[in-house]
Amino acid sequence: MMIVPLALVVVLAAISSCEAAVNEARPHSNRPGRFLSLPIAQKCANRPKEFNFRGHNYFLSTHIPAHANQKLDWLDARNVCREYCMDLVSIETQEENNLIFRTIQQNDVPYIWTSGRLCDFKGCENRRDLEPKSIYGWFWSANREKMAPTNQSPNGWNYNPWSQSGHKKVRQPDNAEFDINGTTESCLSVLNNVYNDGLAWHDVACYHTKPFICEDSEELLNYIASTNRGIRL
Repeated sequence: MMIVPLALVVVLAAISSCEAAVNEARPHSNRPGRFLSLPIAQKCANRPKEFNFRGHNYFLSTHIPAHANQKLDWLDARNVCREYCMDLVSIETQEENNLIFRTIQQNDVPYIWTSGRLCDFKGCENRRDLEPKSIYGWFWSANREKMAPTNQSPNGWNYNPWSQSGHKKVRQPDNAEFDINGTTESCLSVLNNVYNDGLAWHDVACYHTKPFICEDSEELLNYIASTNRGIRL
């Protein structure tokens, strides 16, 4: 029986309410509550390493035979990545953003999931530092790092990656689907000129299905390394 370290149990418990919110936001879904997948040692050791940036390996799902024809919702995409000791990509620098944009453009991908998530689930209530949520409530779920306010360029960037347009023809995030069917747009996708706005970040309801980019997770790689002596990752 595999013993899960306490630290990882705490991480999974802390995020589980976030993941449950994906199901709550899914229109007409009968799927039971889902949780984050644990990494699988063999898959981690043989994970796809399509390109590398600052010591992290990445892959675009459409280039991997096992996932080439998959379009998954946000949580299912995360869990595919996590089994490889990876997670959905967290775009934390302008240079990394340019790399991801270039990958999408060169491969003519219409959109991809990132690990970006809105803190609108249990534990995020009454947090004055997150209000208004549309500006201050976004974070990278892969490493739980808070994003810069959505109405300004992140530190060290010379542009704001959030789109100037969308379904409502206003700056993103706009939570547009809430007005259509009551679903909160709680997950971050990069869209490729869907609204004639070029490559840009958009808030999207998490139940939508998309290709995805996975990025090495140091947390999961360290966990597998510590529990599988001699493994080559």
